[in-house]
Amino acid sequence: MAIFVVCPGCRTRFTVSDKFAGKSGPCPKCKTIIQIPKLEEQVVIHEPEMFSSGGRGISGQLTLKPIARMERRFTPVMILSIVGGVLVVFVATLVLGHVGVFRDNFWLQAIGLAVVTVPASAGAYEFLRNQEDLQPLRGRDLWIRAAICAGGYLLLWWGFNWLVANFVTEELWTWALVIPPVFAAGAFVGYLAFEIEFSAGLLHFAFFSLIAVILRWAAGLGWIWTLPTPATPYPVG
Repeated sequence: MAIFVVCPGCRTRFTVSDKFAGKSGPCPKCKTIIQIPKLEEQVVIHEPEMFSSGGRGISGQLTLKPIARMERRFTPVMILSIVGGVLVVFVATLVLGHVGVFRDNFWLQAIGLAVVTVPASAGAYEFLRNQEDLQPLRGRDLWIRAAICAGGYLLLWWGFNWLVANFVTEELWTWALVIPPVFAAGAFVGYLAFEIEFSAGLLHFAFFSLIAVILRWAAGLGWIWTLPTPATPYPVG
């Protein structure tokens, strides 16, 4: 039997196995130590039969309806639409990049990546959010937060490119000075924008980074780790 627990620190609600009854442990979200109640300490509320299905009035009609959690399920049509959209974006970027549309055009690069990042952020949230959330982000709230998240990711991506161009050399240890702080900041942006776990925010930013790297190559801008060859000041030979 599962035991219902509410964290006194962050007010997160979750259930634990009855084998942890009477023990204490850290909250998985904020790490506050929680005392798990014993089995005999649990409060069990026995609702009247008339309210088990939402409550009935004098006439016998239901006056209240139970709250049902709405889950979004990915149908084959939705999956095919997503895959098709990804292929269209990739092929279009590849064709435009082949003719040099994105080369030396910072604003076009930023707008193109932003158009892709907003729906990608919303879609990744659906996979990474806590499935126990009773009120997941939906509709306008989801798209507003996806846009905010995309804006943060684009700023980090611009900063990452600038750091690579100015600080990263052929020595591998220089990457260790750039990648960890950028990914930590990206995880924090995802965590704040969608109110998901920090680890989920890290995966969310990693998903964006993968998209950005692939589209950068498709746009004809090369791989992010391909460093430019420095020009020699004098002719050789």
